[in-house]
Amino acid sequence: MVIEILYEDKDILAINKPADLIVHSDGKTEEHSVAEWFLKRYPESFSVGEKLGSIERPGIVHRIDRETSGVLLLAKTQAGHECLKKQFQDREIEKIYHLFVYGNIREDFGTIALPIGKSKKDFRKKVAGESGREARTDFKVLGRLGDKSVTFLEARPKTGRTHQIRVHFRALYHPVIADPLYASARPKLLGFERLALHARSISFKNVDGKTIKVEAPYPLDFKRALDLFA
Repeated sequence: MVIEILYEDKDILAINKPADLIVHSDGKTEEHSVAEWFLKRYPESFSVGEKLGSIERPGIVHRIDRETSGVLLLAKTQAGHECLKKQFQDREIEKIYHLFVYGNIREDFGTIALPIGKSKKDFRKKVAGESGREARTDFKVLGRLGDKSVTFLEARPKTGRTHQIRVHFRALYHPVIADPLYASARPKLLGFERLALHARSISFKNVDGKTIKVEAPYPLDFKRALDLFA
């Protein structure tokens, strides 16, 4: 398992999570995870963080989906965990995602402010509509494919709901390319065999109060797709 370290100090670690790797176990199946990698590399940090029921989650402060690649923060110490946890709770951490969606989004920028709740039809899914928890995603267009079949976007979620970006763009009828949950009936485009979503950068303050911005390089599938926009 190759995981690139993007930033590290005595309390906090930022990695570039590859796609198709879970952040931590669900307690039901055994498979490689970020938490497993973290514990092997930093065994002294075993007690850092909070359990999810009976599931150990050493170092874990937040999550990104299995198929999403990109930057992920981990806490090496309890001081680091508390520092990051408070910033997430206070919405002080800025997260930037890059993604490819189906179709042509005409507006160059905008905001999606639709509450997100649980789907009554499929327990795996979330839905955006009139009920649910507050959710806001700001976005801007970074590029459009010549035939207008695909739009390349930057998204800045201001809240941290499960599947937020995926659900919000599905609500606009422009789901993320190759999304197995919210666009399963659509053809996979641009060569993507996984969700075309990358956690591009994150900005936070470390324990010493210094502002840190970390950017995750594009994986190969993103680079190949972007070549088509040149």
